[in-house]
Formats: sequence, structure tokens, C-alpha cells
Amino acid sequence: MTEKSDDQFTGQGARRMDAIAKGPFAPIYPTIARQILDTCRIREGRCVDIGCGPGHLAMALAAVSDLAIDALDASTDMLSIARRNLQDAGLIGRVRPVCGDVHNLPYADGSIDLIVSRGSLFFWDDRVRAFSEIARVLRPGGRTFVGGGFGTPALKAEITEKMREIDPEWEVKAAERLSRGNRDLIRRELEQAKIPAYKVFEDEAGFWIIMEK
Repeated sequence: MTEKSDDQFTGQGARRMDAIAKGPFAPIYPTIARQILDTCRIREGRCVDIGCGPGHLAMALAAVSDLAIDALDASTDMLSIARRNLQDAGLIGRVRPVCGDVHNLPYADGSIDLIVSRGSLFFWDDRVRAFSEIARVLRPGGRTFVGGGFGTPALKAEITEKMREIDPEWEVKAAERLSRGNRDLIRRELEQAKIPAYKVFEDEAGFWIIMEK
């Protein structure tokens, strides 16, 4: 969920994000995990969840696949929470917490089968460089499922209603991140990164970048 280590991803901000992930956002992770597997058709091999935050998407993927998953985040506070969540879920060993930066991924060229990320790309300092790094470590035949979304329009509406009570500014910020202007900017950044093959899946629930190599 996160990549940049600023106040909202450390200390109390990290704990708040975990609480939201376990509360209003909880239904989206199994749904998105199934969408990832149905779209990318990669169910085993090495997977990295970039900007994993408290680790909920990585855990949902582990529950429905044979993937060996790295839950990668730049925030050590987030990773501490993710590690506790993994222990509680009995997934230590299936999912490995890794401290790392999307701008300098700690993996060899062509070594990762599947790269996923929900929400973190909105916080990357340099998306052109990040996309280039993702392409570098992706193996031939590998794919990505990177972007921002809520699983289904119904889940998006349900979460929006709940988040209005928790954070009155959340709806405006979420709309800006998923806006047409921001999506067009991300497309231009993909072109600047010279990503040779990608498509963008868009619907009312969000958008996802499917890179192929």
C-alpha cells in the first residue's frame, strides 16, 4: 500500500492504515487477489507486492496461490506491522517481509514472475524510474498488476460510505488519485520509461497497469 516513508506511513500513521485495512478495506484484498490471478494467470513462482503496507494484499494472494511472495515496503514501521499480521495468519515462510525501494529494487534482472501493488504508485517519487525498475526485474513472460482500485464498484461505494465517517477528506483525495488526468499522466510516464508492452485496465472500481515482458 505504501512506498514513500513519510508521516502517514510511520508510527501512528502506519497503525491507522493497518486499522483501516482490517476494517473498511478488508473485503477488497481477496477480491483483488482473485482478479490478479484471473488476469495474469501466474499462480506459482516469485511475486513481489511493492509498497505492501500492512501486508493484506500479499496475505490474500498467499491464501489462493502457490506463489512465493515478498512483501516489500520502504517503511520499517509498516513492515513491523506486516510481520505481526503474517505471524497471526500463520504465513511466515510463505510471505517474506522485505525492506526496499521501488526506485532501486533489490532483485536481479529478470528474476520475478509477478509484481503487484495496490495504491503505492501514487506515492512514488519518480514513477518513470520505478516503472523502469519493475521492467528490469520482471522475467520474460512475467506480468504486473499495479495500480489502484477497490475490487468492484459495489465495494468502492461501500468503502466510500464508511471512509466519509473516518476521514472527511478521503473521498476527494481518492477521486484525485483515480482521476482521468492522473491516469493520463501515468500513461505518459509509462511511455517515458519505454515500457515495450503494457495495457491499462480501467473500470468504475479503479485502474490497473498490466505490463508484460
